[in-house]
Amino acid sequence: MSNIIELKNVNKWFDKFQVLKDVNLTVNQKEKIVVCGPSGSGKSTLIRCINRLEEHQEGNIVVDGNEISENTKDIEKIRAEVGMVFQQFNLFPHLSILDNCTLAPIWVKKLPKKQAEEIAMSNLKRVQIDDQALKFPGQLSGGQQQRAAIARALCMEPKIMLFDEPTSALDPEMIKEVLDVMVDLAKGGMTMIVVTHEMGFAKEVADNMIFMDEGRIVEKAKTKEFFDNPKSDRTKLFLSQIL
Repeated sequence: MSNIIELKNVNKWFDKFQVLKDVNLTVNQKEKIVVCGPSGSGKSTLIRCINRLEEHQEGNIVVDGNEISENTKDIEKIRAEVGMVFQQFNLFPHLSILDNCTLAPIWVKKLPKKQAEEIAMSNLKRVQIDDQALKFPGQLSGGQQQRAAIARALCMEPKIMLFDEPTSALDPEMIKEVLDVMVDLAKGGMTMIVVTHEMGFAKEVADNMIFMDEGRIVEKAKTKEFFDNPKSDRTKLFLSQIL
């Protein structure tokens, strides 16, 4: 398996506050990783650095053979390969769900509108909201909006999907419909890094678990090993609080 993401000695500060401390991580193609840890541990910052929504100050980040730095010329090209799903959906409220999904393929990939719409409809069908395509985000439930956001990311045909707490803004009854879509994606062979507190989902799909605390990767282990036999006291404490 060749690795598709590699982070070496990555450090990041917000002013004087260090949010990532000497982070090393390798992700193979088709690997599913779940990142967990307390609030403020650097989980979201970590995945936002992978597609350069945040800049890192030290270390190397390589995505699909391209190093990411302030000198990266084709950052749009790299971002096109890395789908991102946020906590707050981030759909354009003034565009229909269909137009939300076709915008980037038309503008970034220069696809003809008809082809972009066909891809969009097939992805909306995949997440089971093709019947909502002509509605606006505000007319959909939170769960439907998040599924639309996943479909929108898939329309760029990414090689990697990053999820930043995709269910934490949802009502409990809507969480399952979003996780079901993500399980389906995982089973289809997508490379995924998911920041989440949903440990049932983690146990079902993750190949490896990462526990972060205070900007560091404290523990990385195969999923079964991580839950059955955590090594670090900090991990044990965290798991005892959320399981």
